[in-house]
Amino acid sequence: MPFVPHSDDDVRQMLEAIGVDSIDDLFDEIPADLRCGELTAIPEGMSELEINALMAQRARADGQPLCFIGAGAYDHHIPAAVWQITTRGEFYSAYTPYQAEASQGTLQLLYEYQSMMTALMDMDVSNASLYDGASALAEAVLMAVRGNRKSKSKRVLLPRSLHPAYRAVAHTIVRNQQIELVEVPFDPAGGHTELAALEQYAGEDFAALVIPQPNFFGVLEDVDALTDWAHANGMLAIGVVNPLAMSVLKPPGQWGGMGVDIACGEGQPLGAPLSSGGPYFGFMCTTDKLVRQMPGRIIGKTVDLDGKPGYTLTLQAREQHIRRSKATSNICTNQGLLVTAATIHMSLLGGEGLARVAGACHANTSELVDRLTQIDGVEPVFDRPVFHERVVRLPIAAADALRSLAAHNVLGGHDLSRDYPELDGCLLVCATELRTADEIQTYTEKLSRVIAARTQPGCPTKPKFN
Repeated sequence: MPFVPHSDDDVRQMLEAIGVDSIDDLFDEIPADLRCGELTAIPEGMSELEINALMAQRARADGQPLCFIGAGAYDHHIPAAVWQITTRGEFYSAYTPYQAEASQGTLQLLYEYQSMMTALMDMDVSNASLYDGASALAEAVLMAVRGNRKSKSKRVLLPRSLHPAYRAVAHTIVRNQQIELVEVPFDPAGGHTELAALEQYAGEDFAALVIPQPNFFGVLEDVDALTDWAHANGMLAIGVVNPLAMSVLKPPGQWGGMGVDIACGEGQPLGAPLSSGGPYFGFMCTTDKLVRQMPGRIIGKTVDLDGKPGYTLTLQAREQHIRRSKATSNICTNQGLLVTAATIHMSLLGGEGLARVAGACHANTSELVDRLTQIDGVEPVFDRPVFHERVVRLPIAAADALRSLAAHNVLGGHDLSRDYPELDGCLLVCATELRTADEIQTYTEKLSRVIAARTQPGCPTKPKFN
Protein backbone atom coordinates (compact mmCIF):
# COMPACT_ATOMS: atom_id res chain seq x y z
CA MET A 1 0.00 0.00 0.00
CA PRO A 2 1.34 3.52 -0.76
CA PHE A 3 2.84 5.51 2.10
CA VAL A 4 2.12 9.26 2.19
CA PRO A 5 4.44 10.97 4.72
CA HIS A 6 3.45 14.08 6.61
CA SER A 7 5.34 17.27 5.94
CA ASP A 8 7.10 19.11 8.78
CA ASP A 9 4.29 21.66 8.70
CA ASP A 10 1.68 18.89 9.05
CA VAL A 11 3.48 17.52 12.09
CA ARG A 12 3.81 20.98 13.67
CA GLN A 13 0.10 21.66 13.28
CA MET A 14 -0.88 18.31 14.81
CA LEU A 15 1.43 18.82 17.78
CA GLU A 16 -0.03 22.30 18.36
CA ALA A 17 -3.54 20.88 18.22
CA ILE A 18 -2.83 18.39 21.02
CA GLY A 19 -0.73 20.82 23.04
CA VAL A 20 2.79 19.31 23.00
CA ASP A 21 6.09 20.67 21.73
CA SER A 22 7.55 17.59 20.08
CA ILE A 23 6.84 13.96 19.20
CA ASP A 24 9.25 12.89 21.95
CA ASP A 25 6.92 14.48 24.50
CA LEU A 26 4.31 11.85 23.60
CA PHE A 27 6.58 9.18 25.07
CA ASP A 28 7.81 10.98 28.17
CA GLU A 29 6.27 8.33 30.46
CA ILE A 30 8.81 5.75 29.23
CA PRO A 31 11.80 5.65 31.64
CA ALA A 32 15.07 6.82 30.10
CA ASP A 33 16.84 3.52 30.84
CA LEU A 34 14.31 1.67 28.70
CA ARG A 35 14.87 3.83 25.63
CA CYS A 36 17.21 2.60 22.92
CA GLY A 37 18.61 6.03 22.20
CA GLU A 38 19.56 7.24 18.75
CA LEU A 39 19.39 4.66 15.96
CA THR A 40 22.80 5.57 14.56
CA ALA A 41 23.25 2.29 12.69
CA ILE A 42 20.28 2.96 10.41
CA PRO A 43 21.50 4.48 7.13
CA GLU A 44 20.11 7.56 5.48
CA GLY A 45 17.00 7.19 3.36
CA MET A 46 17.43 6.14 -0.25
CA SER A 47 15.59 7.08 -3.40
CA GLU A 48 13.28 4.64 -5.18
CA LEU A 49 15.92 4.12 -7.87
CA GLU A 50 18.58 3.32 -5.28
CA ILE A 51 16.27 0.98 -3.38
CA ASN A 52 15.44 -0.96 -6.53
CA ALA A 53 19.14 -1.37 -7.32
CA LEU A 54 19.92 -2.47 -3.75
CA MET A 55 17.13 -5.05 -3.65
CA ALA A 56 18.15 -6.46 -7.02
CA GLN A 57 21.72 -6.80 -5.72
CA ARG A 58 20.50 -8.58 -2.57
CA ALA A 59 18.34 -10.92 -4.65
CA ARG A 60 21.31 -11.87 -6.83
CA ALA A 61 23.40 -12.53 -3.73
CA ASP A 62 20.74 -14.88 -2.38
CA GLY A 63 20.74 -16.84 -5.61
CA GLN A 64 18.09 -19.34 -6.66
CA PRO A 65 19.16 -22.63 -5.07
CA LEU A 66 17.47 -25.94 -5.79
CA CYS A 67 15.24 -26.70 -2.81
CA PHE A 68 14.93 -30.25 -1.51
CA ILE A 69 13.80 -29.21 1.96
CA GLY A 70 10.31 -30.05 3.19
CA ALA A 71 9.89 -30.41 6.95
CA GLY A 72 6.59 -28.54 7.07
CA ALA A 73 7.06 -25.86 4.38
CA TYR A 74 6.99 -26.85 0.72
CA ASP A 75 8.14 -25.33 -2.56
CA HIS A 76 4.99 -25.73 -4.67
CA HIS A 77 3.85 -24.15 -7.91
CA ILE A 78 1.37 -21.32 -7.34
CA PRO A 79 -0.66 -20.23 -10.38
CA ALA A 80 -0.03 -16.58 -11.24
CA ALA A 81 -3.73 -15.77 -10.88
CA VAL A 82 -3.67 -16.63 -7.15
CA TRP A 83 -1.72 -13.62 -5.92
CA GLN A 84 -2.80 -11.39 -8.78
CA ILE A 85 -6.34 -11.64 -7.38
CA THR A 86 -5.36 -11.86 -3.71
CA THR A 87 -3.50 -8.53 -3.84
CA ARG A 88 -6.37 -6.63 -5.41
CA GLY A 89 -7.43 -3.82 -3.12
CA GLU A 90 -10.78 -5.42 -2.31
CA PHE A 91 -9.00 -8.32 -0.59
CA TYR A 92 -5.60 -6.87 0.23
CA SER A 93 -6.92 -4.08 2.45
CA ALA A 94 -9.96 -5.90 3.88
CA TYR A 95 -10.25 -6.18 7.66
CA THR A 96 -12.43 -8.29 9.96
CA PRO A 97 -15.91 -8.13 8.36
CA TYR A 98 -17.85 -6.79 11.34
CA GLN A 99 -20.40 -5.01 9.11
CA ALA A 100 -21.93 -7.75 7.00
CA GLU A 101 -23.73 -5.32 4.73
CA ALA A 102 -20.38 -3.80 3.72
CA SER A 103 -18.34 -7.01 3.61
CA GLN A 104 -20.26 -9.49 1.49
CA GLY A 105 -17.30 -10.22 -0.79
CA THR A 106 -14.94 -11.06 2.08
CA LEU A 107 -17.60 -13.04 3.89
CA GLN A 108 -18.48 -15.08 0.81
CA LEU A 109 -14.82 -15.89 0.20
CA LEU A 110 -14.39 -17.08 3.79
CA TYR A 111 -17.57 -19.14 3.50
CA GLU A 112 -16.25 -20.77 0.33
CA TYR A 113 -12.94 -21.45 2.08
CA GLN A 114 -14.74 -23.17 4.96
CA SER A 115 -16.78 -25.22 2.50
CA MET A 116 -13.66 -26.37 0.67
CA MET A 117 -11.82 -27.29 3.86
CA THR A 118 -14.72 -29.30 5.26
CA ALA A 119 -14.92 -31.18 1.95
CA LEU A 120 -11.16 -31.80 1.91
CA MET A 121 -11.13 -33.01 5.52
CA ASP A 122 -14.61 -34.63 5.44
CA MET A 123 -15.50 -32.77 8.64
CA ASP A 124 -18.63 -30.88 9.69
CA VAL A 125 -17.29 -27.36 10.18
CA SER A 126 -14.20 -25.25 9.58
CA ASN A 127 -13.06 -21.96 11.08
CA ALA A 128 -11.38 -19.11 9.19
CA SER A 129 -8.60 -19.35 10.35
CA LEU A 130 -5.53 -19.59 12.66
CA TYR A 131 -1.99 -18.21 12.67
CA ASP A 132 -0.04 -21.30 11.54
CA GLY A 133 0.02 -25.05 11.86
CA ALA A 134 1.89 -25.12 15.17
CA SER A 135 -0.44 -22.69 16.96
CA ALA A 136 -3.41 -24.49 15.38
CA LEU A 137 -2.27 -27.67 17.16
CA ALA A 138 -1.97 -25.77 20.45
CA GLU A 139 -5.50 -24.44 19.99
CA ALA A 140 -6.70 -27.96 19.20
CA VAL A 141 -5.17 -29.22 22.46
CA LEU A 142 -6.87 -26.45 24.45
CA MET A 143 -10.12 -27.19 22.65
CA ALA A 144 -9.88 -30.91 23.40
CA VAL A 145 -9.30 -30.29 27.11
CA ARG A 146 -12.37 -28.03 27.17
CA GLY A 147 -14.51 -30.28 25.02
CA ASN A 148 -13.85 -33.75 26.44
CA ARG A 149 -16.51 -33.95 29.13
CA LYS A 150 -15.45 -37.51 30.01
CA SER A 151 -11.94 -36.43 31.02
CA LYS A 152 -11.02 -34.65 34.22
CA SER A 153 -7.32 -34.53 33.40
CA LYS A 154 -5.31 -31.97 31.53
CA ARG A 155 -3.10 -34.48 29.80
CA VAL A 156 -2.70 -35.11 26.08
CA LEU A 157 -0.72 -37.84 24.32
CA LEU A 158 1.66 -36.38 21.73
CA PRO A 159 3.68 -38.62 19.35
CA ARG A 160 7.37 -37.84 19.13
CA SER A 161 7.04 -38.35 15.38
CA LEU A 162 5.13 -35.05 15.22
CA HIS A 163 6.95 -31.96 13.91
CA PRO A 164 9.42 -30.79 16.62
CA ALA A 165 8.40 -27.15 16.15
CA TYR A 166 4.73 -28.06 16.61
CA ARG A 167 5.55 -29.88 19.84
CA ALA A 168 7.60 -26.95 21.14
CA VAL A 169 4.99 -24.32 20.26
CA ALA A 170 2.14 -26.37 21.71
CA HIS A 171 4.07 -26.84 24.96
CA THR A 172 4.83 -23.11 25.20
CA ILE A 173 1.18 -22.16 24.72
CA VAL A 174 -0.53 -24.75 26.93
CA ARG A 175 1.91 -25.23 29.81
CA ASN A 176 0.75 -22.15 31.69
CA GLN A 177 -2.73 -23.63 31.73
CA GLN A 178 -1.27 -26.68 33.49
CA ILE A 179 -1.80 -28.94 30.48
CA GLU A 180 0.73 -31.76 30.23
CA LEU A 181 1.86 -33.08 26.86
CA VAL A 182 3.03 -36.68 27.27
CA GLU A 183 5.31 -37.76 24.41
CA VAL A 184 4.91 -41.20 22.85
CA PRO A 185 8.01 -42.76 21.21
CA PHE A 186 8.09 -43.82 17.57
CA ASP A 187 9.00 -47.26 16.31
CA PRO A 188 12.70 -47.24 15.29
CA ALA A 189 12.05 -49.55 12.34
CA GLY A 190 8.93 -47.95 10.89
CA GLY A 191 9.14 -44.37 12.17
CA HIS A 192 5.48 -44.51 13.22
CA THR A 193 3.53 -44.71 16.47
CA GLU A 194 2.70 -48.30 17.36
CA LEU A 195 -0.34 -49.27 19.40
CA ALA A 196 2.04 -51.18 21.66
CA ALA A 197 3.62 -47.86 22.68
CA LEU A 198 0.19 -46.58 23.71
CA GLU A 199 -0.94 -49.61 25.66
CA GLN A 200 0.85 -48.43 28.82
CA TYR A 201 -1.64 -45.54 28.87
CA ALA A 202 -4.76 -47.65 28.22
CA GLY A 203 -7.47 -46.91 30.78
CA GLU A 204 -5.76 -43.76 32.08
CA ASP A 205 -7.42 -40.37 31.97
CA PHE A 206 -6.18 -38.40 28.96
CA ALA A 207 -8.12 -35.71 27.16
CA ALA A 208 -6.86 -36.49 23.65
CA LEU A 209 -4.42 -38.31 21.39
CA VAL A 210 -2.68 -36.35 18.60
CA ILE A 211 -2.29 -38.25 15.31
CA PRO A 212 -0.07 -36.81 12.52
CA GLN A 213 -0.63 -37.85 8.90
CA PRO A 214 1.90 -37.99 7.43
CA ASN A 215 4.20 -37.56 10.40
CA PHE A 216 7.36 -35.42 10.44
CA PHE A 217 9.39 -38.18 8.77
CA GLY A 218 6.89 -38.40 5.92
CA VAL A 219 5.78 -41.80 7.26
CA LEU A 220 2.10 -42.72 7.07
CA GLU A 221 0.60 -43.61 10.44
CA ASP A 222 -1.99 -46.33 11.05
CA VAL A 223 -4.62 -43.65 11.55
CA ASP A 224 -7.64 -45.96 11.73
CA ALA A 225 -6.22 -48.01 14.59
CA LEU A 226 -4.94 -44.95 16.46
CA THR A 227 -8.27 -43.12 16.17
CA ASP A 228 -10.26 -46.12 17.35
CA TRP A 229 -7.81 -46.66 20.24
CA ALA A 230 -8.25 -43.06 21.36
CA HIS A 231 -12.05 -43.27 21.32
CA ALA A 232 -12.04 -46.66 23.06
CA ASN A 233 -10.05 -45.10 25.89
CA GLY A 234 -12.29 -42.06 26.31
CA MET A 235 -10.00 -39.64 24.46
CA LEU A 236 -10.68 -37.23 21.65
CA ALA A 237 -8.66 -37.74 18.46
CA ILE A 238 -6.79 -34.76 16.98
CA GLY A 239 -5.54 -35.19 13.42
CA VAL A 240 -2.60 -33.02 12.31
CA VAL A 241 -2.51 -33.31 8.54
CA ASN A 242 -0.93 -31.97 5.37
CA PRO A 243 -3.91 -30.60 3.40
CA LEU A 244 -2.38 -31.53 0.05
CA ALA A 245 -1.97 -35.14 1.20
CA MET A 246 -5.66 -35.28 2.05
CA SER A 247 -6.47 -35.04 -1.66
CA VAL A 248 -5.11 -38.59 -2.11
CA LEU A 249 -5.21 -40.12 1.39
CA LYS A 250 -8.19 -40.96 3.57
CA PRO A 251 -9.37 -37.67 5.16
CA PRO A 252 -9.47 -37.38 8.96
CA GLY A 253 -13.27 -37.40 9.04
CA GLN A 254 -13.13 -41.02 7.88
CA TRP A 255 -10.41 -42.34 10.19
CA GLY A 256 -11.50 -45.31 12.24
CA GLY A 257 -15.12 -45.96 12.99
CA MET A 258 -16.07 -42.40 13.90
CA GLY A 259 -13.45 -40.09 12.39
CA VAL A 260 -11.35 -37.65 14.37
CA ASP A 261 -12.89 -34.99 16.57
CA ILE A 262 -10.56 -32.18 15.48
CA ALA A 263 -8.42 -31.81 12.36
CA CYS A 264 -5.80 -29.09 12.05
CA GLY A 265 -2.55 -28.27 10.31
CA GLU A 266 -0.53 -25.88 8.19
CA GLY A 267 -2.18 -24.31 5.14
CA GLN A 268 1.05 -23.21 3.43
CA PRO A 269 0.84 -25.89 0.70
CA LEU A 270 -2.38 -24.25 -0.53
CA GLY A 271 -1.06 -21.22 -2.36
CA ALA A 272 1.36 -19.61 0.10
CA PRO A 273 4.98 -19.12 -1.08
CA LEU A 274 7.87 -20.14 1.17
CA SER A 275 8.69 -16.45 1.85
CA SER A 276 11.57 -17.23 4.22
CA GLY A 277 9.18 -18.79 6.72
CA GLY A 278 5.93 -16.88 6.48
CA PRO A 279 3.38 -15.57 6.82
CA TYR A 280 1.42 -18.82 6.58
CA PHE A 281 -1.94 -19.81 8.08
CA GLY A 282 -3.35 -22.59 10.20
CA PHE A 283 -6.60 -24.41 9.55
CA MET A 284 -8.97 -26.22 11.89
CA CYS A 285 -12.04 -28.38 11.30
CA THR A 286 -14.20 -30.18 13.81
CA THR A 287 -17.48 -31.98 14.38
CA ASP A 288 -20.85 -30.33 15.05
CA LYS A 289 -20.62 -31.56 18.64
CA LEU A 290 -17.53 -29.45 19.34
CA VAL A 291 -18.30 -26.42 17.19
CA ARG A 292 -18.87 -24.08 20.14
CA GLN A 293 -15.46 -24.97 21.53
CA MET A 294 -13.67 -24.02 18.31
CA PRO A 295 -11.57 -20.83 18.36
CA GLY A 296 -11.72 -18.20 15.66
CA ARG A 297 -14.81 -17.43 13.64
CA ILE A 298 -17.35 -19.17 11.41
CA ILE A 299 -19.13 -17.59 8.45
CA GLY A 300 -22.76 -18.53 7.79
CA LYS A 301 -24.93 -18.30 4.68
CA THR A 302 -28.56 -17.19 4.74
CA VAL A 303 -31.10 -15.34 2.59
CA ASP A 304 -32.46 -11.81 2.99
CA LEU A 305 -36.09 -10.68 2.84
CA ASP A 306 -35.95 -10.77 -0.95
CA GLY A 307 -34.62 -14.33 -1.00
CA LYS A 308 -31.13 -13.28 -2.09
CA PRO A 309 -28.15 -15.12 -0.54
CA GLY A 310 -26.20 -13.30 2.14
CA TYR A 311 -23.25 -14.02 4.42
CA THR A 312 -22.51 -13.05 8.00
CA LEU A 313 -20.31 -13.85 10.99
CA THR A 314 -22.17 -16.68 12.73
CA LEU A 315 -20.01 -17.87 15.63
CA GLN A 316 -17.26 -15.71 17.12
CA ALA A 317 -16.14 -17.30 20.36
CA ARG A 318 -13.42 -14.77 21.10
CA GLU A 319 -13.02 -12.18 23.79
CA GLN A 320 -13.77 -9.21 21.52
CA HIS A 321 -17.32 -10.43 21.10
CA ILE A 322 -18.26 -12.23 24.31
CA ARG A 323 -17.28 -12.13 27.97
CA ARG A 324 -13.61 -12.89 28.39
CA SER A 325 -14.28 -15.75 30.81
CA LYS A 326 -16.44 -17.44 28.15
CA ALA A 327 -14.07 -16.92 25.20
CA THR A 328 -12.34 -19.93 23.66
CA SER A 329 -9.38 -17.95 22.35
CA ASN A 330 -7.95 -14.44 22.10
CA ILE A 331 -7.31 -14.84 18.35
CA CYS A 332 -8.06 -11.52 16.69
CA THR A 333 -6.94 -10.42 13.23
CA ASN A 334 -5.81 -13.69 11.67
CA GLN A 335 -4.24 -14.77 8.43
CA GLY A 336 -7.18 -13.71 6.27
CA LEU A 337 -5.04 -12.73 3.30
CA LEU A 338 -3.41 -16.17 3.19
CA VAL A 339 -6.84 -17.78 3.45
CA THR A 340 -7.87 -15.68 0.46
CA ALA A 341 -4.93 -17.06 -1.51
CA ALA A 342 -5.75 -20.62 -0.42
CA THR A 343 -9.36 -20.26 -1.51
CA ILE A 344 -8.37 -19.01 -4.96
CA HIS A 345 -5.67 -21.69 -5.20
CA MET A 346 -8.11 -24.50 -4.40
CA SER A 347 -10.72 -23.02 -6.75
CA LEU A 348 -8.26 -23.02 -9.64
CA LEU A 349 -6.89 -26.52 -9.05
CA GLY A 350 -10.01 -28.28 -7.81
CA GLY A 351 -9.94 -31.72 -6.26
CA GLU A 352 -8.42 -33.35 -9.36
CA GLY A 353 -5.69 -30.73 -9.61
CA LEU A 354 -4.71 -31.11 -5.95
CA ALA A 355 -4.56 -34.88 -6.38
CA ARG A 356 -2.33 -34.50 -9.44
CA VAL A 357 0.05 -32.25 -7.53
CA ALA A 358 0.16 -34.72 -4.64
CA GLY A 359 0.83 -37.57 -7.05
CA ALA A 360 3.65 -35.67 -8.74
CA CYS A 361 5.23 -34.86 -5.37
CA HIS A 362 5.11 -38.50 -4.32
CA ALA A 363 6.60 -39.66 -7.62
CA ASN A 364 9.42 -37.10 -7.48
CA THR A 365 10.32 -37.92 -3.89
CA SER A 366 10.38 -41.64 -4.73
CA GLU A 367 12.63 -40.91 -7.70
CA LEU A 368 14.91 -38.76 -5.55
CA VAL A 369 15.31 -41.44 -2.88
CA ASP A 370 15.90 -44.13 -5.52
CA ARG A 371 18.71 -42.02 -6.99
CA LEU A 372 20.27 -41.05 -3.65
CA THR A 373 20.32 -44.60 -2.33
CA GLN A 374 22.41 -45.69 -5.31
CA ILE A 375 25.26 -43.64 -3.80
CA ASP A 376 27.63 -45.81 -1.72
CA GLY A 377 26.78 -45.50 1.95
CA VAL A 378 23.36 -43.83 1.52
CA GLU A 379 20.43 -45.93 2.68
CA PRO A 380 16.72 -45.37 3.33
CA VAL A 381 15.48 -45.21 6.91
CA PHE A 382 12.09 -46.58 8.03
CA ASP A 383 10.26 -49.32 6.16
CA ARG A 384 6.72 -47.93 5.92
CA PRO A 385 4.87 -46.06 3.14
CA VAL A 386 5.63 -42.35 2.94
CA PHE A 387 4.23 -39.19 1.40
CA HIS A 388 6.08 -36.08 0.24
CA GLU A 389 9.39 -36.75 2.01
CA ARG A 390 11.60 -39.52 3.32
CA VAL A 391 14.51 -40.07 5.67
CA VAL A 392 17.87 -41.27 4.34
CA ARG A 393 21.04 -42.02 6.29
CA LEU A 394 24.37 -40.66 5.04
CA PRO A 395 27.85 -42.07 5.69
CA ILE A 396 28.95 -38.57 6.80
CA ALA A 397 27.52 -35.96 9.15
CA ALA A 398 24.34 -34.50 7.68
CA ALA A 399 25.32 -30.96 8.71
CA ASP A 400 28.62 -31.23 6.80
CA ALA A 401 26.83 -32.52 3.71
CA LEU A 402 24.27 -29.73 3.82
CA ARG A 403 26.93 -27.03 4.15
CA SER A 404 28.81 -28.36 1.14
CA LEU A 405 25.63 -28.68 -0.91
CA ALA A 406 24.57 -25.14 0.00
CA ALA A 407 27.93 -23.89 -1.27
CA HIS A 408 26.95 -25.51 -4.58
CA ASN A 409 23.51 -23.85 -4.62
CA VAL A 410 21.54 -26.87 -3.41
CA LEU A 411 19.37 -26.91 -0.28
CA GLY A 412 19.74 -30.60 0.41
CA GLY A 413 17.20 -31.30 3.14
CA HIS A 414 16.75 -31.13 6.91
CA ASP A 415 19.30 -32.44 9.40
CA LEU A 416 17.32 -34.64 11.80
CA SER A 417 20.09 -35.02 14.37
CA ARG A 418 19.29 -31.61 15.87
CA ASP A 419 15.90 -32.82 17.13
CA TYR A 420 16.43 -36.59 17.11
CA PRO A 421 19.93 -37.50 18.37
CA GLU A 422 19.23 -41.17 17.62
CA LEU A 423 18.95 -40.22 13.92
CA ASP A 424 22.48 -38.85 13.69
CA GLY A 425 23.62 -38.70 10.09
CA CYS A 426 20.03 -38.79 8.83
CA LEU A 427 18.57 -36.36 6.35
CA LEU A 428 14.91 -35.58 5.64
CA VAL A 429 14.57 -34.96 1.89
CA CYS A 430 11.63 -33.80 -0.22
CA ALA A 431 11.01 -33.24 -3.93
CA THR A 432 7.81 -31.40 -4.83
CA GLU A 433 6.18 -31.24 -8.25
CA LEU A 434 8.53 -28.37 -9.14
CA ARG A 435 11.65 -30.51 -9.12
CA THR A 436 12.60 -31.83 -12.55
CA ALA A 437 14.43 -35.02 -13.43
CA ASP A 438 17.51 -32.95 -14.32
CA GLU A 439 17.42 -31.17 -10.93
CA ILE A 440 17.11 -34.48 -9.10
CA GLN A 441 20.08 -35.79 -11.05
CA THR A 442 22.06 -32.62 -10.29
CA TYR A 443 21.41 -33.07 -6.56
CA THR A 444 22.39 -36.74 -6.73
CA GLU A 445 25.67 -35.99 -8.50
CA LYS A 446 26.63 -33.20 -6.11
CA LEU A 447 25.82 -35.25 -3.02
CA SER A 448 27.81 -38.15 -4.45
CA ARG A 449 30.86 -35.91 -4.91
CA VAL A 450 30.47 -34.43 -1.41
CA ILE A 451 30.32 -37.89 0.18
CA ALA A 452 33.27 -39.15 -1.86
CA ALA A 453 35.38 -36.16 -0.84
CA ARG A 454 34.43 -36.48 2.83
CA THR A 455 35.09 -40.21 3.04
CA GLN A 456 38.54 -40.13 1.46
CA PRO A 457 41.41 -41.02 3.83
CA GLY A 458 42.78 -37.96 5.58
CA CYS A 459 39.65 -35.86 5.06
CA PRO A 460 38.90 -33.79 8.21
CA THR A 461 35.70 -34.80 10.00
CA LYS A 462 34.85 -31.17 10.57
CA PRO A 463 35.94 -29.24 7.48
CA LYS A 464 36.35 -25.50 7.66
CA PHE A 465 34.11 -23.25 5.58
CA ASN A 466 34.66 -19.64 4.73
